[in-house]
Amino acid sequence: MLQCCPTTDGSGAIVVGAGRRTSRDILVESSAMVSGRPWDHRNDDVWGFSCVRRAGAQALAEAGRSIEEINVFEVHDAFTIGEITTLEALGVAEVGGGGELAVSGHTARSGPQPVNPSGGLLSRGHPLGATGTAQLAEIVWQLRGDAGRRQVRRHEVGMVETMGGGAAGMDGNACVVTVLST
Repeated sequence: MLQCCPTTDGSGAIVVGAGRRTSRDILVESSAMVSGRPWDHRNDDVWGFSCVRRAGAQALAEAGRSIEEINVFEVHDAFTIGEITTLEALGVAEVGGGGELAVSGHTARSGPQPVNPSGGLLSRGHPLGATGTAQLAEIVWQLRGDAGRRQVRRHEVGMVETMGGGAAGMDGNACVVTVLST
């Protein structure tokens, strides 16, 4: 039971605009959404891996960045294995090496690439449609330096990965990866 986040209620809103430049503005460098493909069960990858990999590669390419340039991540971790497989799909670790990122401290709040300083879905719950909004809010707070006790040291470039769905026969319904910066 503690391996899965609870489904919760929630809502959120984000204001996106162009032309307004203040010191508090956060730049959306890229945002990529991909749809899941039919899953034939012959692929060795875990469910959703391909969807996350494609969205991540597209978002990084559009932003002109490499995964090593990301300072802080908020990833969809509805299940404990989610963070590990997502970081592998995004290229932060090789396939099979995602678990070592946590053990080594790489993804800790004080590590080189902190992941889910908010605690992620496993700590706050999963308000389904509002999950991505909560993840974006956390990265904006991190990039602005407004995250309080959760604040990470390096916070110039952040990435949000959120995915969802579970339609029969699909490798994830959709995944969105967004790169933001100060």
